[in-house]
Amino acid sequence: MNKISLIIQREFLFRVRKRSFLIVTLLVPLAFAAIMIIPALLASSSGSQKVVVVDKSGFFKGQFRDAKDVYFKFLDNTPLDSIKKNYAKEGYSGVLLIPQIDIERPSGFEYYSEAQASIMLENALTSNLNSAIEKLRMEANGIDKSKLDAIHADVTVDFRNSKDEKKGSSAASFVLGYASGFIIYLMLLLFGTSVMRGVMEEKVNRIAEVMVSSVRPFQLMLGKIIGIAAVGLLQFIIWAILLIGLSMVLPLFLSPDAMHAASQSSNNPQMAEAMQKVSFMMAKINWPLFIGCFLFYFLGGYLFYSSLFAAVGSLANEDASDVQQMTLPVTAPIIISFLIVIKAVADPTSSLAVWASIIPFSSPLVMMARLPAGVPGTVAIWQLLLSMVLLVAGFIFTTWMSGRIYRTGILMYGKKITLKEAIKWIFSKS
Repeated sequence: MNKISLIIQREFLFRVRKRSFLIVTLLVPLAFAAIMIIPALLASSSGSQKVVVVDKSGFFKGQFRDAKDVYFKFLDNTPLDSIKKNYAKEGYSGVLLIPQIDIERPSGFEYYSEAQASIMLENALTSNLNSAIEKLRMEANGIDKSKLDAIHADVTVDFRNSKDEKKGSSAASFVLGYASGFIIYLMLLLFGTSVMRGVMEEKVNRIAEVMVSSVRPFQLMLGKIIGIAAVGLLQFIIWAILLIGLSMVLPLFLSPDAMHAASQSSNNPQMAEAMQKVSFMMAKINWPLFIGCFLFYFLGGYLFYSSLFAAVGSLANEDASDVQQMTLPVTAPIIISFLIVIKAVADPTSSLAVWASIIPFSSPLVMMARLPAGVPGTVAIWQLLLSMVLLVAGFIFTTWMSGRIYRTGILMYGKKITLKEAIKWIFSKS
């Protein structure tokens, strides 16, 4: 056990002291901070646009509503040519010309500007024109718009658990489930590949020959796996602390107007309302259970797959490209599991989602995609416990199996090893 702890310490310190560890650890939170800050800065820096409206039809005056950062000014008695020449000097962004039109077949609307109109401005112009024309058509046909608006219904349904009466949110479950599954997917590939490359380098550089003279190959593999897992966990904790700190410090660097503009950057009221509901329902998540399960499945999935990656790395020779084809049996289940995550977040009670969340090859990703939907309820207690037990058993089995491959492959040089040979080593008695 002391030898394994020494290997763990070596692997941990070797990677933590590398410059790449520091760079990646700092860049990820900064990238998230940029995602939060840049939209706010862009929203706060976008200037307002004033549009001159020349309405030759006489139908639209008083019908336009100022949109977000878009304002309208109707001019009646000024010649169009004069307006087109002087609008920029007067501080306007452009000129909207409304010709004499037939309300039943409107056409001929033109907008003049030196710069390309933004999508926001295009939406403001078209929505105001369409709204005004619809109102004029209703008046022409004797339809009272106010009564029509009063008839319009806008109801919502509260989704509650039948046992504890708590509210649920499919949107919040979808976002959180997909995000957690995606994070574990990336981490399994990132740290699993790191284990494989570390084993490959030690074998190709003949470092393994020196190390196995004092420790058994299985101890070397286990120490390497746990050491890199400790690096990943440390990195995860640092990311969490930095992201929480950035979220608390962010309001100090942005004005309230900028923060409000960022939150209102979408012109779609339905989308803004949906995001508010998601934020509200995020507070209803059982965070202690979710975080605990996330750490368990992150570590369990890592230990399960990293032993397989280590076995693949032990098969490499001087030509490291030969090992690429051997990684497919290991990476394919991870990729397939992520595809199942997409199905699981949409329908967490489907047979595919349930069984994929129990099988060790896919449970680290799929179970985390299902958990935000509710425990118990959508995810039964027996399903969660069985999934955990099988994942632990799966890690023990893959570690034993990989150890059988590792002990032979790590000391074999100069020969191209096939998967068929590697499988024979698992069941060999020597």
